[in-house]
Parts: sequence; C-alpha cells; structure tokens
Amino acid sequence: MAAAMPKQYLPLNGKPTIAHCLQTFFSSSRIASVHVALSPEDDFWSELISEITQVSEIIPEAKSRFFLHRTGGDSRADTVLNTLVAMRSQVEETDWILVHDAARPGLSVALLDHLLDSLEHDAVGGLLALPLADTLKQSHAGANSESKGLEFRVQKTIPREALWQAQTPQMFRYALLKSALENFNGAPTDEAQAVEALGLQPKLVVGSVRNMKITYPQDITLMEALMQIPS
Repeated sequence: MAAAMPKQYLPLNGKPTIAHCLQTFFSSSRIASVHVALSPEDDFWSELISEITQVSEIIPEAKSRFFLHRTGGDSRADTVLNTLVAMRSQVEETDWILVHDAARPGLSVALLDHLLDSLEHDAVGGLLALPLADTLKQSHAGANSESKGLEFRVQKTIPREALWQAQTPQMFRYALLKSALENFNGAPTDEAQAVEALGLQPKLVVGSVRNMKITYPQDITLMEALMQIPS
C-alpha cells in the first residue's frame, strides 16, 4: 500500500484504523485481555497514542485489559509467536487466543460474538471466512510492485466451489496455536495454515464483507461507507 503511514494508523472516520479494532474488542465483556503487537521500530503508536487511548476513555475498563508488546517479527507468524511467548504468564494453556489483523477495522461486536459462539466448544478452533464469489484466474506470475509493465495472461480458470477467503480473527487455544507456529516448516500465511499442518481442520465461520482488509488507499473510502451500515 503506497502510504507513508502504515495502514493500521490511517485515519478512518476521525480516528486511527487500529482504534476501531480496539474498541470492538474492548466492547465485548467476553474478551479477557487485548494484546497489541508492534514492531520495535514503530514510532506511529507513540505519536497517535493520545487518539488511540480515547477508546479507554469511552470504555473505562479497557485500561486493565490492555497490553502492549514490541514483538513484531519478520513475518506475521513470527509476530504472533513472539507475542504468544511474551504473554505466557498471563494465560492458561487452554485459553482461547484470537489473532486479528489491525487492518480489518470493520469487525463488529456482533460478528465477534458469532465467531465466539461458533467455536466456543470446538475441538480445534477456526476462523472467519467468506465463500468466494468471484471467478478465479491463474496467470504465469503474481502481480506485485515489481511487475509494473508486465503483461499477464490467463493460464487457467480455477473452480471457486468450496473455496473460501480467510479473514480474522482466527481463534485457537493457546497451547495448540503456539505449537503449530513453532513446528511449521517455513512461514505460514495465517494461523489456520499452521494448524492445518498438524493434521487438523479449522472450522470456517461465515464472516462479513464489512470485515474486509484495508489494502489499497481507496479501501479507506469503501470502509467508511461500509461502517455506516448497521452490523
């Protein structure tokens, strides 16, 4: 995303994107604690802390449930694992851990409750996800910042039946998630992939379009519109 400020700090409806995520989790009495993982080099948090802490002014009990960790790693998996280690003394092995992307500010309390209700008694855990609605085309290479000017052509069409688009939160018990990340060979793209590698099948819980990930600059405008729609 071409922006000087990381997307989780971009202004959205008058406050940083990450503040919307925090407010959702703090608004749920079912969430025991909220742990934010930052890169050791992250200076934006300190600059915006006065705005972000407005959440704790709106929801007073938030302060006692909030923990900040400078545990950001080279990959998402590294960051999550580092944070799990950092919070070890504060949780039980069987506690549920929800991993959420701060670039998904559209998560509502209702959707969070839907996830918790769906997985509360599940033996494995799972994640929010949406069945794919678009037709998928595979090309010879992926488009990225280094592919400008290249021509892409369809190699084949991939059937979308039974395909889902993963969202967050992804919810697994502490011991299982930590073990999955520690034993994964390589860097999983999400927590569910690491759990899958243990031979387990995470449950798919239907998410919401509103829970989209902010990836491109124009997504902010779209998200502002989506957040006006009752969840």
